[in-house]
Amino acid sequence: MTAMSSIAEPRHVDKAPTLRGATTLVAMIIESMRVDPTLFEAGTGWAIKPQGACKGDVCVPLFDIDRSEGTLPVEPLAARLGMPIVAADTYGLWALGPDTATTGRALSTATAPDLVLPDIDGAPCRIADLRPQKVVLVAWASW
Repeated sequence: MTAMSSIAEPRHVDKAPTLRGATTLVAMIIESMRVDPTLFEAGTGWAIKPQGACKGDVCVPLFDIDRSEGTLPVEPLAARLGMPIVAADTYGLWALGPDTATTGRALSTATAPDLVLPDIDGAPCRIADLRPQKVVLVAWASW
């Protein structure tokens, strides 16, 4: 991909319904720390307008965010919207997580707690033993 197509396909992760209704979390993979506003909107749902980043009725001011190159810097934009960033330095990629500034659902860290779960043979497996590797935890339930 080129720098202008800095966002891979947005990853939509469906979450189980909550008391507030069904929620969809959106995460996206980026190849550059500057993104095209149109691609950012496609990946996150945040439209970049003169008054700021807007999603639905909510607009977050971006008056001090540099827009001079026709792209947006990811770090200050993500900080303003409460979006966590996780780096995969080996591959030159970053994962931009769902916004928390407007939902109130915040991630305090990108590090999973020390869970102990059974492996496929039933033996205990500690997530902490897998560090510093990146781990994807997939959960499934039949109900």
